[in-house]
Parts: sequence; structure tokens; C-alpha cells
Amino acid sequence: MIRLFHVVVVCAFVAAAIYVYKIKFDSTVQAERVAVVRAEIKRERDAIASLRAEWAKLDSPARIQALARRHLALKQLDATQYDALDKLPERPTPLVPPDSSDPIALIIENADSEVPTGSVGSAAQ
Repeated sequence: MIRLFHVVVVCAFVAAAIYVYKIKFDSTVQAERVAVVRAEIKRERDAIASLRAEWAKLDSPARIQALARRHLALKQLDATQYDALDKLPERPTPLVPPDSSDPIALIIENADSEVPTGSVGSAAQ
């Protein structure tokens, strides 16, 4: 009976050793995965920092000003380019009275009449 007990205890120790080895192996695999993910995160953070630095360089006002001078034919703004408000043209008459119930129908009905718009006149004019 004692020999059977010894065999069972030895088998239990072997099973426990196998289980502990499996846990250790799984934890080592997980640690390697964590190290790989951390390396990827560091690589991505470095790439983000590089892209932010490049964006800051591209977005600098001095660079944009130099590009504007080189590629755009812009002139300085003169104070004489502004005009007084009393020289503005009169506001056009409204197409539809403000109290109408169906403004779109009124616009369609009055489509034949001379309505001042910003569009180009017809070829008959």
C-alpha cells in the first residue's frame, strides 16, 4: 500500500512540475509578446513625433509666406481700395413679400417678369 502511495505522490509531483513548466512557458511567451508590442508602440510614437516635426516645419508661417511670394502674384492692400458705405448700390427689391405663405410658388409665378439676379442675361438682350 505504501508503494502505491509513493507512486501516486511521485505522479502528482510530476504533474505539478509539468503544470508549473507550462505556466512558466506561457508567461515567457506572453512576456515576449509584450516586448514586441512595446517595441511597436515606441516605433509608432517615434513616427508620430517625426510627422509632427515635419508638419510643424511645413506649417511654419515664414515658409508659407515665402511660398506665397514665389508662386502667387499678390499685391499689398492699399487703403484706397476701400470705399464709403454711402457709395454702395441699393439693396435689390425682395423677390417675395415677407408675409407670403408659399414663397417658392410666388417666385415661379413671377419667373417671366424682369427679376434682378446675379445671373448672366439672355442672348436676346
